[in-house]
Amino acid sequence: MTATESSVDADKPDQPPAKTKKLAIVTFDLDDTLYPIDTVLNEANSAFARSMNQFGFDDIEPNDIVKTGKRIREEMAETDPEESACLTHTETRRLAIREEMEKIEYQRKLQACADDWATNVSSLSPLVVQNAKKWANTAVSESVVEAVLNAWEMERHHAAERHLYTDVIGMFEQIKSDHPNVVIGAVTDGKANPLFMTFTLAKYFDYCVNWEDDQAGRKKFFTELSNVEKDADLRWIYNASKEKGMELVETNAFLRGGDYPDPNVEYTWIHVGDDLALDVGGSATCGAKTILAELADKQYHQSARHRFDIIDELEKMPSWSITSKNELRRRQQMNQSAMDLVDKKVAFLSHIPEAINNILADE
Repeated sequence: MTATESSVDADKPDQPPAKTKKLAIVTFDLDDTLYPIDTVLNEANSAFARSMNQFGFDDIEPNDIVKTGKRIREEMAETDPEESACLTHTETRRLAIREEMEKIEYQRKLQACADDWATNVSSLSPLVVQNAKKWANTAVSESVVEAVLNAWEMERHHAAERHLYTDVIGMFEQIKSDHPNVVIGAVTDGKANPLFMTFTLAKYFDYCVNWEDDQAGRKKFFTELSNVEKDADLRWIYNASKEKGMELVETNAFLRGGDYPDPNVEYTWIHVGDDLALDVGGSATCGAKTILAELADKQYHQSARHRFDIIDELEKMPSWSITSKNELRRRQQMNQSAMDLVDKKVAFLSHIPEAINNILADE
């Protein structure tokens, strides 16, 4: 080395030591990531039918709530496409339950009138028919509608616990063992909440962020999704999840008597989910590393991601899906854009702890 080179090296500032990567937050999608959504919703729909029967609404089939929900969204889309796109899963089910109840009350009232006048229902005057519809609307109690909806939601959580993928618990145990102070959260577009799954998932999760908790952000996203000239922005929900998670990371550090933020640590957030557009695309734009759970079909029976392969074959769609063809096409475009944002992909949930460690080890 020459004297000149030695002088140049001496003039260079010392490089700061590389920060240690630490898993601060890991968030999970729930449906079709930790359990099969098709099985869970089918069992919840059966609970809907049983609850309707208990309140005196007979001859209800489990899939009636899905069929009516689809029709409500389709009819609304004809008059107000944006409002239809923004309708939450809960709102759709609530409207479907009420409509099924009103339909039965209406038919019963018409039959009662026909019996009183010793005639056929088809012979009743338009005025009687109109008044029967008004009566049915008034006769259905909001408290009974909510009771049936609650029965559906409770069974959804019970069914999710019954049908957790077999390697879920082992996966969480390994993550907790590898990263004892990690904060674990859930991000979901439905009403599922792991904190309600007290026999299985609750002890592993620290928080849950639900799309339906922020109606303004959700409405903006689905309005943009229904408009082909706009890009649908998902940052609102994933930013909320990141902020909530980092608050808990900071609180945990203070409770342990540690420093936060540690200048020698690079805090890492990883999100795991089965949906390219929502889980990968949404979280990556907010700074998350991503793991795509594209799970083996034989063992896991995912159904949501396969909808994009059969958009033009509606008869093959999962019975639970009420998503319109136009929305699926927009989501398909978003899937393509998100492919380059996948950091790791797994076919088995038991591989997720290793995928997390590989992300942390990557330069």
